Amino acid sequence: MSDRIYTPVNPNSQECVRNVLKYLSDISFDKVITGQHTQTMAMEELHHIKKVTGHEPALLGFELLSYSPNINYLDTDEECMTEVTNNYGTLKRAWEWAERKGLITFTWHWFSPLGGHSKSFFTDNTDFDASRAVIDGTPENKALISDMDMMAGLLRPFRDSGIPILWRPFHEGDGNWFWWGVKGPDVVKKLYRMMYDRFTGLHGLNNLIWVWNTAEPECYPGDDVVDIISKDMYPPKHVHTACADEYSKLIKITQQPKITTIGEIGSLPDLNEIHSLGLGWAAYMTWSGIFCLSEEFSSFEYLKKLYESPYAVTKETLPELY
Repeated sequence: MSDRIYTPVNPNSQECVRNVLKYLSDISFDKVITGQHTQTMAMEELHHIKKVTGHEPALLGFELLSYSPNINYLDTDEECMTEVTNNYGTLKRAWEWAERKGLITFTWHWFSPLGGHSKSFFTDNTDFDASRAVIDGTPENKALISDMDMMAGLLRPFRDSGIPILWRPFHEGDGNWFWWGVKGPDVVKKLYRMMYDRFTGLHGLNNLIWVWNTAEPECYPGDDVVDIISKDMYPPKHVHTACADEYSKLIKITQQPKITTIGEIGSLPDLNEIHSLGLGWAAYMTWSGIFCLSEEFSSFEYLKKLYESPYAVTKETLPELY
Protein backbone atom coordinates (compact mmCIF):
# COMPACT_ATOMS: atom_id res chain seq x y z
CA MET A 1 0.00 0.00 0.00
CA SER A 2 1.27 3.48 -0.86
CA ASP A 3 1.11 6.63 1.20
CA ARG A 4 -0.99 8.36 -1.45
CA ILE A 5 -3.92 10.40 -0.13
CA TYR A 6 -7.18 8.80 -1.18
CA THR A 7 -9.77 10.73 0.81
CA PRO A 8 -11.90 12.53 -1.82
CA VAL A 9 -11.68 16.33 -1.87
CA ASN A 10 -15.47 16.45 -2.16
CA PRO A 11 -16.75 15.46 1.29
CA ASN A 12 -20.04 14.36 -0.27
CA SER A 13 -18.39 11.92 -2.68
CA GLN A 14 -20.19 8.67 -3.32
CA GLU A 15 -18.81 5.39 -2.07
CA CYS A 16 -17.76 4.46 -5.60
CA VAL A 17 -15.36 7.41 -5.64
CA ARG A 18 -13.86 6.35 -2.34
CA ASN A 19 -13.46 2.79 -3.61
CA VAL A 20 -11.63 3.86 -6.77
CA LEU A 21 -9.31 6.28 -4.99
CA LYS A 22 -8.41 3.73 -2.34
CA TYR A 23 -7.72 1.11 -5.00
CA LEU A 24 -5.50 3.50 -6.97
CA SER A 25 -3.66 4.34 -3.77
CA ASP A 26 -3.21 0.68 -2.89
CA ILE A 27 -1.69 -0.29 -6.25
CA SER A 28 0.59 2.76 -6.53
CA PHE A 29 4.30 1.81 -6.56
CA ASP A 30 3.32 -1.78 -7.36
CA LYS A 31 1.00 -2.00 -10.36
CA VAL A 32 -0.34 0.29 -13.08
CA ILE A 33 -3.84 0.54 -14.55
CA THR A 34 -3.80 -0.02 -18.33
CA GLY A 35 -5.81 2.64 -20.15
CA GLN A 36 -6.87 3.51 -23.67
CA HIS A 37 -8.62 6.54 -25.12
CA THR A 38 -11.41 6.06 -27.67
CA GLN A 39 -13.17 8.66 -29.80
CA THR A 40 -15.69 6.81 -31.94
CA MET A 41 -18.67 4.52 -31.66
CA ALA A 42 -16.63 1.80 -33.36
CA MET A 43 -14.05 1.81 -30.53
CA GLU A 44 -11.43 0.33 -32.85
CA GLU A 45 -8.75 0.72 -30.17
CA LEU A 46 -10.50 -1.52 -27.65
CA HIS A 47 -11.04 -4.28 -30.18
CA HIS A 48 -7.49 -3.98 -31.48
CA ILE A 49 -5.98 -4.38 -28.00
CA LYS A 50 -8.16 -7.43 -27.36
CA LYS A 51 -7.10 -8.99 -30.67
CA VAL A 52 -3.37 -8.37 -30.17
CA THR A 53 -3.06 -9.08 -26.44
CA GLY A 54 -6.03 -11.22 -25.50
CA HIS A 55 -6.81 -8.66 -22.79
CA GLU A 56 -8.71 -5.41 -22.42
CA PRO A 57 -7.62 -2.19 -20.70
CA ALA A 58 -8.97 -1.60 -17.22
CA LEU A 59 -9.58 2.09 -17.99
CA LEU A 60 -11.29 3.47 -21.06
CA GLY A 61 -11.27 7.12 -22.06
CA PHE A 62 -14.24 8.63 -23.84
CA GLU A 63 -14.28 11.89 -25.81
CA LEU A 64 -17.01 14.50 -25.28
CA LEU A 65 -16.12 16.98 -28.03
CA SER A 66 -19.29 16.41 -30.08
CA TYR A 67 -21.40 17.20 -27.00
CA SER A 68 -20.13 20.81 -27.00
CA PRO A 69 -23.21 23.09 -27.41
CA ASN A 70 -21.48 25.71 -29.59
CA ILE A 71 -20.18 23.77 -32.57
CA ASN A 72 -20.31 26.12 -35.56
CA TYR A 73 -21.75 23.92 -38.30
CA LEU A 74 -21.92 26.87 -40.73
CA ASP A 75 -18.22 27.73 -40.60
CA THR A 76 -16.20 24.54 -40.36
CA ASP A 77 -14.09 22.14 -42.40
CA GLU A 78 -14.17 18.50 -43.39
CA GLU A 79 -11.59 17.41 -40.83
CA CYS A 80 -13.56 18.97 -38.00
CA MET A 81 -16.89 17.55 -39.13
CA THR A 82 -15.44 14.07 -39.57
CA GLU A 83 -14.15 14.16 -36.00
CA VAL A 84 -17.45 15.49 -34.68
CA THR A 85 -19.71 13.07 -36.54
CA ASN A 86 -17.55 10.06 -35.69
CA ASN A 87 -17.87 11.06 -32.04
CA TYR A 88 -21.66 11.26 -32.02
CA GLY A 89 -23.29 9.00 -29.45
CA THR A 90 -20.15 7.82 -27.68
CA LEU A 91 -21.73 8.23 -24.24
CA LYS A 92 -23.68 5.09 -25.15
CA ARG A 93 -20.35 3.23 -25.23
CA ALA A 94 -19.44 4.69 -21.85
CA TRP A 95 -22.66 3.33 -20.41
CA GLU A 96 -21.92 -0.09 -21.88
CA TRP A 97 -18.44 -0.04 -20.34
CA ALA A 98 -19.96 0.96 -17.01
CA GLU A 99 -22.26 -2.05 -17.18
CA ARG A 100 -19.10 -4.16 -17.37
CA LYS A 101 -17.66 -2.30 -14.33
CA GLY A 102 -14.68 -0.88 -16.20
CA LEU A 103 -13.06 2.37 -15.13
CA ILE A 104 -14.07 5.48 -17.09
CA THR A 105 -12.36 8.78 -17.79
CA PHE A 106 -13.75 11.63 -19.85
CA THR A 107 -11.83 14.10 -22.01
CA TRP A 108 -13.66 17.20 -23.26
CA HIS A 109 -12.17 19.07 -26.18
CA TRP A 110 -14.60 21.88 -25.45
CA PHE A 111 -15.57 23.94 -28.49
CA SER A 112 -15.44 27.57 -27.35
CA PRO A 113 -18.70 28.57 -25.64
CA LEU A 114 -19.05 31.72 -27.76
CA GLY A 115 -17.92 32.40 -31.33
CA GLY A 116 -15.26 30.42 -33.14
CA HIS A 117 -15.08 28.21 -36.21
CA SER A 118 -13.97 24.68 -37.08
CA LYS A 119 -12.23 23.05 -34.08
CA SER A 120 -12.78 26.03 -31.85
CA PHE A 121 -11.28 24.35 -28.81
CA PHE A 122 -8.03 25.47 -30.44
CA THR A 123 -6.99 29.03 -29.61
CA ASP A 124 -6.28 29.78 -33.27
CA ASN A 125 -9.92 29.10 -34.17
CA THR A 126 -11.67 31.36 -31.68
CA ASP A 127 -11.50 34.82 -30.18
CA PHE A 128 -13.26 33.59 -27.02
CA ASP A 129 -11.59 35.33 -24.09
CA ALA A 130 -11.36 33.03 -21.07
CA SER A 131 -10.15 35.93 -18.91
CA ARG A 132 -13.56 37.53 -19.40
CA ALA A 133 -15.35 34.24 -18.87
CA VAL A 134 -14.27 34.19 -15.21
CA ILE A 135 -15.88 37.61 -14.61
CA ASP A 136 -19.48 37.36 -13.40
CA GLY A 137 -22.11 38.63 -15.81
CA THR A 138 -20.05 39.00 -18.98
CA PRO A 139 -21.37 37.40 -22.20
CA GLU A 140 -18.39 35.04 -22.07
CA ASN A 141 -19.21 34.11 -18.47
CA LYS A 142 -22.87 33.42 -19.26
CA ALA A 143 -21.92 31.24 -22.23
CA LEU A 144 -19.34 29.36 -20.16
CA ILE A 145 -21.81 28.65 -17.37
CA SER A 146 -24.48 27.57 -19.85
CA ASP A 147 -22.07 25.02 -21.36
CA MET A 148 -21.04 23.81 -17.90
CA ASP A 149 -24.66 23.28 -16.89
CA MET A 150 -25.35 21.36 -20.10
CA MET A 151 -22.40 19.06 -19.41
CA ALA A 152 -23.53 18.60 -15.81
CA GLY A 153 -26.83 17.35 -17.18
CA LEU A 154 -25.03 14.69 -19.23
CA LEU A 155 -23.00 13.61 -16.20
CA ARG A 156 -25.92 13.50 -13.77
CA PRO A 157 -27.27 10.09 -14.87
CA PHE A 158 -23.87 8.55 -14.13
CA ARG A 159 -24.14 10.07 -10.65
CA ASP A 160 -27.64 8.68 -10.24
CA SER A 161 -26.38 5.20 -11.13
CA GLY A 162 -23.34 5.39 -8.82
CA ILE A 163 -20.79 5.25 -11.65
CA PRO A 164 -17.44 6.88 -10.83
CA ILE A 165 -15.87 9.11 -13.49
CA LEU A 166 -12.26 10.25 -13.59
CA TRP A 167 -13.03 13.81 -14.65
CA ARG A 168 -10.10 15.66 -16.27
CA PRO A 169 -11.36 19.15 -17.21
CA PHE A 170 -9.27 21.90 -18.81
CA HIS A 171 -6.59 19.38 -19.73
CA GLU A 172 -3.15 20.66 -20.71
CA GLY A 173 -4.15 24.00 -19.21
CA ASP A 174 -0.52 25.13 -19.08
CA GLY A 175 -0.35 25.35 -22.86
CA ASN A 176 -1.49 28.11 -25.20
CA TRP A 177 -3.10 25.82 -27.80
CA PHE A 178 -6.51 25.58 -26.07
CA TRP A 179 -8.71 28.60 -25.28
CA TRP A 180 -8.76 27.70 -21.59
CA GLY A 181 -4.97 27.82 -21.28
CA VAL A 182 -3.94 30.72 -23.46
CA LYS A 183 -4.76 33.41 -20.89
CA GLY A 184 -2.33 32.04 -18.33
CA PRO A 185 -2.23 30.23 -14.98
CA ASP A 186 -4.57 32.47 -12.97
CA VAL A 187 -7.36 32.13 -15.50
CA VAL A 188 -7.15 28.35 -15.88
CA LYS A 189 -7.13 27.96 -12.09
CA LYS A 190 -10.26 30.12 -11.84
CA LEU A 191 -11.98 28.13 -14.60
CA TYR A 192 -11.24 24.84 -12.86
CA ARG A 193 -12.42 26.08 -9.46
CA MET A 194 -15.58 27.55 -11.01
CA MET A 195 -16.42 24.18 -12.49
CA TYR A 196 -15.58 22.32 -9.29
CA ASP A 197 -17.79 24.63 -7.20
CA ARG A 198 -20.69 24.47 -9.67
CA PHE A 199 -20.51 20.73 -10.32
CA THR A 200 -20.19 19.73 -6.66
CA GLY A 201 -22.23 22.50 -5.04
CA LEU A 202 -25.07 23.28 -7.44
CA HIS A 203 -25.29 20.03 -9.39
CA GLY A 204 -24.22 17.55 -6.72
CA LEU A 205 -22.04 15.51 -9.07
CA ASN A 206 -20.63 13.45 -6.24
CA ASN A 207 -19.47 10.65 -8.53
CA LEU A 208 -16.64 12.69 -10.06
CA ILE A 209 -12.97 12.06 -9.29
CA TRP A 210 -11.21 15.37 -9.93
CA VAL A 211 -8.07 15.00 -12.04
CA TRP A 212 -5.70 17.93 -12.58
CA ASN A 213 -3.59 17.74 -15.73
CA THR A 214 -0.45 19.84 -15.76
CA ALA A 215 2.88 19.73 -13.94
CA GLU A 216 3.36 23.50 -13.84
CA PRO A 217 3.19 24.63 -10.18
CA GLU A 218 1.82 28.07 -11.02
CA CYS A 219 -1.21 26.46 -12.70
CA TYR A 220 -2.14 24.17 -9.80
CA PRO A 221 -5.64 25.10 -8.53
CA GLY A 222 -5.17 23.73 -5.01
CA ASP A 223 -5.19 20.58 -2.92
CA ASP A 224 -8.78 21.19 -1.86
CA VAL A 225 -10.16 20.62 -5.37
CA VAL A 226 -7.83 17.95 -6.80
CA ASP A 227 -8.01 14.20 -6.15
CA ILE A 228 -5.40 13.10 -8.71
CA ILE A 229 -2.53 14.91 -10.37
CA SER A 230 -1.64 13.95 -13.92
CA LYS A 231 0.42 14.92 -16.93
CA ASP A 232 0.15 14.32 -20.67
CA MET A 233 3.33 13.23 -22.42
CA TYR A 234 4.34 12.15 -25.89
CA PRO A 235 7.84 10.58 -25.86
CA PRO A 236 9.69 9.91 -29.13
CA LYS A 237 8.44 7.04 -31.25
CA HIS A 238 9.26 3.60 -29.83
CA VAL A 239 10.86 5.09 -26.71
CA HIS A 240 9.39 3.18 -23.78
CA THR A 241 10.42 4.45 -20.36
CA ALA A 242 9.15 4.98 -16.83
CA CYS A 243 8.71 8.70 -17.55
CA ALA A 244 10.78 9.31 -14.42
CA ASP A 245 11.67 12.95 -15.11
CA GLU A 246 8.03 13.81 -15.74
CA TYR A 247 7.01 12.01 -12.55
CA SER A 248 9.58 13.88 -10.50
CA LYS A 249 8.36 17.21 -11.86
CA LEU A 250 4.67 16.40 -11.39
CA ILE A 251 4.84 15.42 -7.72
CA LYS A 252 6.52 18.75 -6.92
CA ILE A 253 3.40 20.80 -7.69
CA THR A 254 2.03 19.94 -4.23
CA GLN A 255 3.43 18.86 -0.89
CA GLN A 256 0.49 16.50 -0.45
CA PRO A 257 1.20 12.94 -1.65
CA LYS A 258 -1.52 12.85 -4.33
CA ILE A 259 -2.28 9.86 -6.52
CA THR A 260 -0.48 10.34 -9.86
CA THR A 261 -1.45 9.23 -13.36
CA ILE A 262 -0.31 9.65 -16.96
CA GLY A 263 -3.30 11.47 -18.44
CA GLU A 264 -2.29 10.82 -22.05
CA ILE A 265 0.67 9.14 -23.66
CA GLY A 266 1.78 8.31 -27.20
CA SER A 267 4.52 5.66 -27.05
CA LEU A 268 3.59 3.12 -24.39
CA PRO A 269 5.35 3.36 -21.01
CA ASP A 270 7.58 0.67 -19.50
CA LEU A 271 5.70 -0.82 -16.57
CA ASN A 272 8.61 -2.99 -15.47
CA GLU A 273 10.84 0.07 -15.25
CA ILE A 274 8.16 2.03 -13.41
CA HIS A 275 8.07 -0.75 -10.83
CA SER A 276 11.82 -1.16 -10.55
CA LEU A 277 12.33 2.58 -10.06
CA GLY A 278 9.59 2.73 -7.45
CA LEU A 279 7.52 5.38 -9.24
CA GLY A 280 3.92 5.92 -8.24
CA TRP A 281 2.19 6.09 -11.61
CA ALA A 282 -1.18 4.50 -10.83
CA ALA A 283 -2.50 4.54 -14.40
CA TYR A 284 -1.76 5.59 -17.95
CA MET A 285 -3.97 6.20 -20.97
CA THR A 286 -2.69 5.78 -24.52
CA TRP A 287 -4.19 8.25 -26.98
CA SER A 288 -6.46 7.06 -29.76
CA GLY A 289 -6.02 6.43 -33.48
CA ILE A 290 -2.50 5.86 -34.76
CA PHE A 291 -1.04 5.78 -31.24
CA CYS A 292 -2.86 2.49 -30.71
CA LEU A 293 -3.93 1.17 -34.11
CA SER A 294 -0.60 1.48 -35.91
CA GLU A 295 2.98 0.52 -35.07
CA GLU A 296 4.21 4.07 -35.62
CA PHE A 297 4.76 4.69 -31.89
CA SER A 298 4.67 1.24 -30.27
CA SER A 299 4.98 -2.16 -31.92
CA PHE A 300 2.16 -4.62 -31.48
CA GLU A 301 4.71 -6.96 -29.96
CA TYR A 302 5.48 -4.36 -27.30
CA LEU A 303 1.75 -3.80 -26.71
CA LYS A 304 1.33 -7.52 -26.02
CA LYS A 305 4.38 -7.52 -23.75
CA LEU A 306 2.99 -4.62 -21.72
CA TYR A 307 -0.39 -6.26 -21.20
CA GLU A 308 1.34 -9.44 -20.06
CA SER A 309 3.50 -7.61 -17.52
CA PRO A 310 2.96 -8.75 -13.92
CA TYR A 311 2.60 -5.07 -13.07
CA ALA A 312 -0.27 -4.40 -15.50
CA VAL A 313 -3.85 -4.19 -14.23
CA THR A 314 -6.11 -5.18 -17.11
CA LYS A 315 -9.90 -5.40 -17.24
CA GLU A 316 -9.65 -9.05 -16.28
CA THR A 317 -7.69 -8.35 -13.10
CA LEU A 318 -9.51 -5.17 -12.09
CA PRO A 319 -11.68 -5.77 -9.01
CA GLU A 320 -15.30 -4.60 -9.03
CA LEU A 321 -15.21 -1.12 -7.52
CA TYR A 322 -18.81 0.05 -8.08
